[in-house]
Amino acid sequence: MKTFTLEEAESLLPILESLLRTSIEGKKKIESLEEAFAELKSRIFLAGGMTVNVVEASRQRAIYDKTVQQVRDAVAEIHSIGVQVKDLDIGLLDFPCQLENEVVLLCWKYGELGITHYHGVDEGFAGRKPIDERITKNRKDPQ
Repeated sequence: MKTFTLEEAESLLPILESLLRTSIEGKKKIESLEEAFAELKSRIFLAGGMTVNVVEASRQRAIYDKTVQQVRDAVAEIHSIGVQVKDLDIGLLDFPCQLENEVVLLCWKYGELGITHYHGVDEGFAGRKPIDERITKNRKDPQ
């Protein structure tokens, strides 16, 4: 597992923010399209069938498929960097950080100016604690 110092994690925020924005906006678009598909399906069912604009339905399906792939690609890129996507609804990312003899997770939420909190691996967002001196002074050993 890749680990980050606070400095390394914060240096990645601009690119991660862009990838996360793509993911969040894409997720919202997917949910909106899914809702429209469900409404159309319901109308067809309640009407006992109806004529559907197949060209428009196909276009919407292509937009849906493309958006799903864009979100998958953005999340995969975040993961390939070594960062964990915890929640796309609020834009929550965790950065593993070796701190003394344990791994903690530096925690950043979309829209925050920097990384100001961390939590234990099993604690989650609710267990966030403010970054302390142990983390700000944490450096990787030269290899």
